[in-house]
Amino acid sequence: MPNIRPLAIVAITALLAGPASAADSLLGVYQRALQNDPTIREAEAVYLANAEVKPQARSALLPNLSLTGTISSQYTDTVGGAIQPSGVALGSRSIFDQNGSGYSVSLTQTIFDWGRYTTLKQADKRVARAETDYEAAKQALLIRVATGYFNVLAAKDTLASAVSAREAIARQLEQAQRRFEVGLIAITDVQQSQAGYDDAVATEIQDQRLLATSYEQLREIIGDVVTDLAGPTDELPLLSPDPASPEQWVKTALSQNLTLVSTRLAAEVADYDIDIQKGSRLPNVNLQASYSNNDNSRTTTIFQNGLPPIVSPITQKPEGRSWQINVQFPLYTGGLTRSRVQQAVYTHRAATEELERIGRQTERQTRDAYLGVISEIQRVRALKQSVESNRTALRATEAGFEVGTQTTVDVLTSQKNLSTAETTYSRSRYDYIINVLTLKQAAGNLSVTDVEQVNGWLH
Repeated sequence: MPNIRPLAIVAITALLAGPASAADSLLGVYQRALQNDPTIREAEAVYLANAEVKPQARSALLPNLSLTGTISSQYTDTVGGAIQPSGVALGSRSIFDQNGSGYSVSLTQTIFDWGRYTTLKQADKRVARAETDYEAAKQALLIRVATGYFNVLAAKDTLASAVSAREAIARQLEQAQRRFEVGLIAITDVQQSQAGYDDAVATEIQDQRLLATSYEQLREIIGDVVTDLAGPTDELPLLSPDPASPEQWVKTALSQNLTLVSTRLAAEVADYDIDIQKGSRLPNVNLQASYSNNDNSRTTTIFQNGLPPIVSPITQKPEGRSWQINVQFPLYTGGLTRSRVQQAVYTHRAATEELERIGRQTERQTRDAYLGVISEIQRVRALKQSVESNRTALRATEAGFEVGTQTTVDVLTSQKNLSTAETTYSRSRYDYIINVLTLKQAAGNLSVTDVEQVNGWLH
């Protein structure tokens, strides 16, 4: 009698088993991913960083005000005294003591700078693109979560089918051994059953490995371990796309697809770059104004031989105001401005071609996603019938084996066909859901509402 449940399978099953808990829903897993997925947190940080270009561009047009304060002190004690112009020393010692303090305020205001004004307009497009990219990242996260989620469910279904097949083949092997012992079949039938059982054991171990990998891939996204996931109900609603027109979906995608919108904004940003570089040929006008106020005092003391010291105190409080308008007109930059303008033109041309490429790609992906939903609906229905047909065929083959009209190989083949049909049917149901979400993503209107709708199909 063979060992029906090898130790390897028991060990892997124990490794995957976790404490009993309520099943995690797709919506719950997505919400955890929003909090823990490093990719979406990175996208958020990039968005917030890029959004700062607007206040930076605005600051270049606002007044630039600075305050400078100074305080100083100087003390000099000179032995030998001061020297007159005639070269005669007035005394043997002189002391110089000076203290000062003051402040100044300067203002710079741009009056006309074409490049800065255009950069401010361009900043709006940059921020809009950053926001679009962030929203696209959230949609991509939703697809990644759904794919990882249903990959786990598909792996669990595949493993369950493999376990069921192994147990059925084990019963077939036991039956073949008993029939051989009473002389009803040849030893080759037993050997064929044993070979089929060994293959089933190997398949189950491989499926255990695939299930563990699927769990890890989902854990990588949400940063936590899940042990039980809600699966779709037996009566999964197979809803056709609404509207039921691929052209309408393509029209929506060409106006709302986030990747395409981001690329369109990138082309507009590149167009602004041309204007900014052309603005380098125009004059720049700015106003500069300043105000200063200082308080300086110094005392010079001269000690003469046998005479009273001469003290000379001086106090000054200078105050100053100034303003000026500067006009800078570039006459010749050695060809730098012309080169930069031409570079911006080429960059805009590349952005335009990229927009055309992404537009065509978006149209193809939308049509493909639409057809994917339609075909998957038909495929799910066909595979459901295939499971029933293969199950009926297996029963008939087993009955034929009992009366001797079917061989062990026929039974093993029917069992394998049923297992394949079950796993394919299970996978097609998950593919249908992912295709529904992918179509919404291609159209640019995928949202949490769609996750909530799919979540209603689970239990």
